[in-house]
Amino acid sequence: MMLRRSFLAIAVVIILAASSLAFAQTRAAVTVKTGYASVNGLNLYYEIHGTGEPLILLHGGLGSTEMFGEIMPLLSKNRQVIAVDLQAHGHTADIDRPLSFATMADDIAALIKQLGIGRADIMGYSLGGGVALRTAVRHPDVVRNLVLVSTPFKRDGWYPEIAAGMAQLGAEAAEPMKQTPIYQLYARIAPKPADWPVLLTKVGELGRQDYDWSQEVAAIKAPTLLVYGDADAVRTAHAEQFFELLGGGRKDGGWDGSGISNARLAILPGLTHYNIFKSPTLVSTVASFLGAPLQTAK
Repeated sequence: MMLRRSFLAIAVVIILAASSLAFAQTRAAVTVKTGYASVNGLNLYYEIHGTGEPLILLHGGLGSTEMFGEIMPLLSKNRQVIAVDLQAHGHTADIDRPLSFATMADDIAALIKQLGIGRADIMGYSLGGGVALRTAVRHPDVVRNLVLVSTPFKRDGWYPEIAAGMAQLGAEAAEPMKQTPIYQLYARIAPKPADWPVLLTKVGELGRQDYDWSQEVAAIKAPTLLVYGDADAVRTAHAEQFFELLGGGRKDGGWDGSGISNARLAILPGLTHYNIFKSPTLVSTVASFLGAPLQTAK
């Protein structure tokens, strides 16, 4: 019971620390193109903000594109940000298939191809980071640069109490969570608000699955930025291990920088898993990475 209450409290903060009001004010100030892409039997909702090189942006579990409302003006200042609502989240209706990182990654790859982008930078947070990672593994041809925010490469990268709390999520939490901002946003924008218990069930099932992507991570060729808060729900030691799997942190970079890999690791001070997604420091870190000349292969 304590774990259940702990997870629900975490979920409230993790998804909607940026208020829907702030996002509504942001939307009113800029022109946003919205659409649906028919991919893999799913009508996948997306929004396009700004112009420039494309950046696919993927939200966290139980969230939607709206969670990035506070930083969207900064992200889209010099980029074309394509923010996506994943299966069963936000404006995207659920279909008769489980939630899995693999199938959601296939959705993103299909969207990129359908939009005629060719290759895009992909940035994902938490659950969306897992989807972004699997996209780079399964569809390397569509990924130019990869940004993973608060994302583990295996399940035990989470602190044990976080993993345990995620595993307990299910339909029985649907009614209590109707009093939270998470549900209030879901009810306002979801095509079928009655699917709320189904979403919680599927996210809980995904949270109970064990995974370890170590070997596949080591084979990723796309330049990759890992970003965590120094008080994240993902263990700092795990972040370091992730960085080393990508080829980083193995030797001195050298006076001329010749020893630097195409992987980057950023530990942002004073940030947690529940506020990093709305941090201007996150935006400046990502902008620096995407604007820097990087090797194309390890």
